[in-house]
Amino acid sequence: MDASVVGIRLASGVVAPLVRKLFRQEGAGAGLVDRPHRLSSYVAWREKRGLDAADLRRLADRLVKEALAAPGERPLPPGEEAGVSAALAATLHALGDLALSDVDAVRLGPQAFARKLRAAAPHPGLSRDAELFHSRLVDLACLHILNFFTQRSTFVAATLVEQSRLHAETITKVDELLTRVPRQDGRDTAFEARYLEYLAGRHSTLTIFGLDLAPGSSRWPLDAAYVSLEGSAAPGAGGGAGADAPSSPCSLPADRLLDEHHRVLLRGEAGSGKTTLIQWLAVSAARNPGTGVVPFVLPLRTLTRHGERLPAPRDFLAGTPLAGEAPGGWESRVLRDGRALLLVDGIDEIPETERNRAREWLADLITACPGNRWLVTSRPSAVRQDWLADVDFSEVTLAPMSRANVRAFVERWHAAADHAPAEYREQLLDSVARKPDLARLATNPLLCGLICALHRERRGFLPAGRKELYAAALSMLLDRRDRERGVRLPYLAEEPQLQLLQRLAYWLIRNGRTEMDRSRAEALIADALPAVPAAGALGDAQAVFGHFLERTGLLRAPTEDTVQFVHRTFQDFLGARAALDEGSLGELTGHADDDQWEDVIRMAVAQGRPRERTEIIRSLLARDSQRSVLLALACLGYAAELDPVLRAEVEQQAGRLVPPTSVGMARELGRIGPLVLELLPTPERAPAGPAALHTVQAAGGVLSELAIPFLVRYTGHPSHQVRAELARLWPRFETRRYAAEVISSLPADQNVTVVSDAELAALAEFSPRRDLNVVGDVTGEALAAYLGAVRAQYLAVRGNGLITDLGFLKGQDALLAIEVSRCSGIRDLEGLRGLPVRSAVLDLRGDLLPIGPVLAGWTSLRGLVLRGTHANWSLDGFAPRVRLDSVNVYSVTPDAAGPVGLSRHRGLRSVSLGECWAPRDPAEWQELALLTELTELAVPGPSLDLVPDGLRMPSVEQLHLPRSMSLGPEITRRLPGVFPGLRSVSGDFDESAVGALPPHILVTRS
Repeated sequence: MDASVVGIRLASGVVAPLVRKLFRQEGAGAGLVDRPHRLSSYVAWREKRGLDAADLRRLADRLVKEALAAPGERPLPPGEEAGVSAALAATLHALGDLALSDVDAVRLGPQAFARKLRAAAPHPGLSRDAELFHSRLVDLACLHILNFFTQRSTFVAATLVEQSRLHAETITKVDELLTRVPRQDGRDTAFEARYLEYLAGRHSTLTIFGLDLAPGSSRWPLDAAYVSLEGSAAPGAGGGAGADAPSSPCSLPADRLLDEHHRVLLRGEAGSGKTTLIQWLAVSAARNPGTGVVPFVLPLRTLTRHGERLPAPRDFLAGTPLAGEAPGGWESRVLRDGRALLLVDGIDEIPETERNRAREWLADLITACPGNRWLVTSRPSAVRQDWLADVDFSEVTLAPMSRANVRAFVERWHAAADHAPAEYREQLLDSVARKPDLARLATNPLLCGLICALHRERRGFLPAGRKELYAAALSMLLDRRDRERGVRLPYLAEEPQLQLLQRLAYWLIRNGRTEMDRSRAEALIADALPAVPAAGALGDAQAVFGHFLERTGLLRAPTEDTVQFVHRTFQDFLGARAALDEGSLGELTGHADDDQWEDVIRMAVAQGRPRERTEIIRSLLARDSQRSVLLALACLGYAAELDPVLRAEVEQQAGRLVPPTSVGMARELGRIGPLVLELLPTPERAPAGPAALHTVQAAGGVLSELAIPFLVRYTGHPSHQVRAELARLWPRFETRRYAAEVISSLPADQNVTVVSDAELAALAEFSPRRDLNVVGDVTGEALAAYLGAVRAQYLAVRGNGLITDLGFLKGQDALLAIEVSRCSGIRDLEGLRGLPVRSAVLDLRGDLLPIGPVLAGWTSLRGLVLRGTHANWSLDGFAPRVRLDSVNVYSVTPDAAGPVGLSRHRGLRSVSLGECWAPRDPAEWQELALLTELTELAVPGPSLDLVPDGLRMPSVEQLHLPRSMSLGPEITRRLPGVFPGLRSVSGDFDESAVGALPPHILVTRS
């Protein structure tokens, strides 16, 4: 409010001194005593502190006089001056009666404060013009009074105190409101905790075969059952292939797949442990809520049981007890934040006609929510090799169980069994080691479980083949188990039960399903009961179904209204039996190219009579497709009796398919078993190029000790890829024999990877090597023993969760290159100090480890890759004599100093800098420009905005720009000027940015 607004023009220098006289002087402080703050405590005439009524009248007279003397039209008729002065003095006197503090008065503002003052004073009783003049004088006085209050030394302090009180009151009220109406993120957090708890409980047990646990229990704790298997990634999987990407598959623990690849299509045979792996990943994430990862288990067989559309995020919990309880939009928020782990189980378990729709569903979700992790499972031949390649899925195949896996499984099974004699365990382990046929069967968790159960059930005697194994398992579950345990129930022989169960199995196979409604199952049983009168001993269809579900262990109910076989293998075995009984051989072979029928056809050959086997195999050959011929060849291993002429014809046609021309075909040939070894070419007959590699892959897939002599013949092959594949196959065979025969025959400079203490000991015994790769949980003691006997030159330790320090490296005075990656348990780097390494790769996870003293002591270092997290360190922290050739620093550290210090390494040819280390200002770009031999540079795209005008780096030929999506053409247009020697650039540019580059620069868009 300005003085001109009220029509009285008085200088502040006139009014302010008069107003100041109205109030007594105060000392500094917030005025927290003498509460409440009434204006009466400030006015000067209270308690005779300097002004009395006469003084106040004189101040009013002077204010009126000064107002009348101001230039302009006289606002008041002559003779009314005294009345206005008296009224003004009375109004100002009312200041002492206002129950306001100075803070309250200022908060009101001058106009509202003036209204309160006039209301507290007696009515002036003036003429209309005089009252208007009086009112304007009061407004003017109030404006200056409030200004005076804000200048008092106590006002600021008192205002801060008042604001603090208001803030505290507001916080208290908001907190109370939040307790009554929780915020959305509060509801999210509460539900998320409940969901993770449910998920950990729901998936923390497995179905067991032949085990009697505590009364009422038919489940096996996942923690006790889980055996970590290996996954074989395709060459260059994960979109990160470069010059150093492996050209043959590389192995890694299956439960760590998503550490390496954020999107994985996992292929595995029936019973190979795909669903168990999904359970393990889900439970591991659910039990570690601090990571923020939220798993969603999405079994396609259940989600599409009636041909329903695949779910949107809001329906991910459909079919669970928590359906409808999540806060609205919770699933979408988890996906949007990139915190989801989506575990999609069983692409092969939905009809082939629905798989393209499933693929579109996956692609749409990934496009909408790109930052999450995905694992999709399938049988090997269900979808083509590159089915999800365009959405950046890595192809990984679940490897068969190694000997170490089988031993661990057998030991855990017997530990969980209540009454399994210890000698049974040792006898079974000895049988698996000595009998090749039995070892061929023990290739996956399902078959291992069956072998353990039957071995105990039959007191040490086991069936010889796969057909006999399944038949014996069915007999144990359907008949002998309850009868021999003395369970008092109506007796139903094995054959009537098989007749009814195989009808359920064949219905599922014909309809491309692995799950059906309970009502459908009961209806199928009801239709069949008149033809199987013996089953009437159990009652009606509902009672028979209840017996199968509750007593046999062959069926299970995922929900109250659905049912499925406990494993797909039993469904296929019984479905084949039904097809043979119905004489549906043409229907079987008519589906030879449908992956869902492959095992059904094999089982039909295994269970059929000689005439039926012949008809099936001839029909397969008549189709003359690569897939049907391979299937015919595989069936030979299941045919106990077959016309030799037909057998020779199959082998002749299959001979056209060897050597295999792809990884997929090699895998299919390996599944056939030892029979294929007779067809595969020896090194002398194998064509040059990839054929030799695929031949070795096929032989390695046979999973029989009979393959070892064949593989030995390839150890002298000139191809590095072939020799690397031979080294990679080691875990599939008996450790010591393979080391003695195959590993020891490989060239001394062949890189070999070990994954267990046993392999490391065997390597030291049969083929000690100075270059060593160690992957997985090998103990520090085993490493120390090996390095104590072998002066290693190169050592890589990756993905080890056991070691906590690197003490096994002490004294390694010949070590020239070291890699330590993804070893989350390491808490001590002391073992790295003083090593003579020239090249190092350190990917440190977990604690902020002190890396500085280690790097300062490496006086021979020429190349460094540093990732993960570590304590404060800067690029000028190398030993004084060190001159680097290459540096790749993507680590995260508090208060990183950017590229400062790199300029002294004038010989640097390759520099890659992550977010913490990229140039942060033009001066740091100037430091990089001093590297005159630099040919390859990688920096985050946004740092190019800081390149100063005129800067030139003519030696740079390759430029890598992650996070360059935001770069516009105005930036990329400058690149040839800054880097005149540039030949190639990579990054996630948009079209306009690429278009601004000259055509001679090769652009790779990531």
